[in-house]
Amino acid sequence: MKNIQILLKKHSTAIQKAWVLFFPIVALVQGCDNFVETAPPHSQISSEVVFEDGKTADAAASGIYINMRDGGILSGSFSGLTYKLGLYADELDNYAPGINFYYGNSLFDAEGGILDTWTRSYSQLYSINALMEGVLESQQINQKQKDRLQGEGLFLRALIHFYLMNLYGAVPYAGTTDYKINSRLEKLPPAEMTEHIIQDLNQAKTLLNTEYPSPFRIRPNRFTAYALLSRVLLYVGRWDEAADAASAVLNSPLYSLPPASSAFLKESQETIWQLQPNGAANNTIEAQLFIFTAGPPPQVALTTSLLNAFEPADQRKIQWIKAVAKGTDIWYHPFKYKERAASGTSKEYSIIFRLAEQYLIRAEARAEQGDLIGAKQDLDAVRTRAGLNGTLAASEQDIKAAVMQERRIEFFTELGHRFFDLKRYGKLDAALHGLKPGWNSTDQLWPLPSQELSANPKLNPQNSGY
Repeated sequence: MKNIQILLKKHSTAIQKAWVLFFPIVALVQGCDNFVETAPPHSQISSEVVFEDGKTADAAASGIYINMRDGGILSGSFSGLTYKLGLYADELDNYAPGINFYYGNSLFDAEGGILDTWTRSYSQLYSINALMEGVLESQQINQKQKDRLQGEGLFLRALIHFYLMNLYGAVPYAGTTDYKINSRLEKLPPAEMTEHIIQDLNQAKTLLNTEYPSPFRIRPNRFTAYALLSRVLLYVGRWDEAADAASAVLNSPLYSLPPASSAFLKESQETIWQLQPNGAANNTIEAQLFIFTAGPPPQVALTTSLLNAFEPADQRKIQWIKAVAKGTDIWYHPFKYKERAASGTSKEYSIIFRLAEQYLIRAEARAEQGDLIGAKQDLDAVRTRAGLNGTLAASEQDIKAAVMQERRIEFFTELGHRFFDLKRYGKLDAALHGLKPGWNSTDQLWPLPSQELSANPKLNPQNSGY
């Protein structure tokens, strides 16, 4: 309850009430290790009681965002993909003592982090579905607020399924809290899952408004749904639709590219959606994880291969990376978020979607369609912000390679962009063989957790290589 009171002090009474009422669902979410197989626990209560008015429903939704910030795929902590996939690919070197199964590319089906990602994701999906069902059934919430909360839920459901699919391959689609349905869920092929995701996003963007419902863009709007939709469409090669979805965001006056030095401030006009820290004076979990002031690094540092990928005078290397020396040794850490400690008021929030991605999505999609002039214009918008000259790439292949290189530089240590880009281009083996001694071609998918396979035989077979 403390986190919610800090986050939304002006609604403290409603939030306290909502948290008490919503607690049985949250308790289920936190303790449900086998979501898609379990019956509802005795603590589950009806959605009509939970969402008796708009304030309690909004507070319950805020609890979902808090849960996502603090753990799971989107978190900047050890449980999030920024950390795990940064080590798994070629962005981060590990300095922490002991074996790191992500850095060593030695995951196995009983590894705790694999299970944690799976269970947190499906637990969050349960909360999202409970929110949407409760909102629909409520007689006290007005239609405008119902549409917004439904739209947010659809967006979040699509987002989590998208990451699960790209991590594990075929996974179940969880679209309800009905345990009888969930107990029979089977894995969906990625093509079928993608259609569910697109359907959710198309519905979300019709329900969400273009205006943000809260300060500092901490709740998604219509353009957030477009931003994810453009990424999903890009990943499956629907180039014209991906370009159109990206254009919907890029054409909005809400967004612009600030200088690299201020791109990650909480007021940045580049931000499409971000997660608020825990407390009015705190900053990001990412900064706490990555920043160190003395060597050797306590956890992780940037790889030499990433450092060598920057062009001279690139402002992103100057502004987003910091060196730490000890004698003749020198290490580098991500410095996109610069505030490790609490400040008078929060200066940085954890950004999940930002405008630069939309430029590079449209650049890639345009290049694939033969619009080389348009592709170069979008690519150069990102390069200009970085203080670089326009690209010299001319052919379609060269422009696509230039876009991929730009994505590597632009999105390092941001939610696994590098790993997913290498994967969708079929370049994981070329990039990681030799560089990562433990890398095998089958590592492009994570293993399904053994605990889940035992609980639900319908999840079989296990992914190849495990």
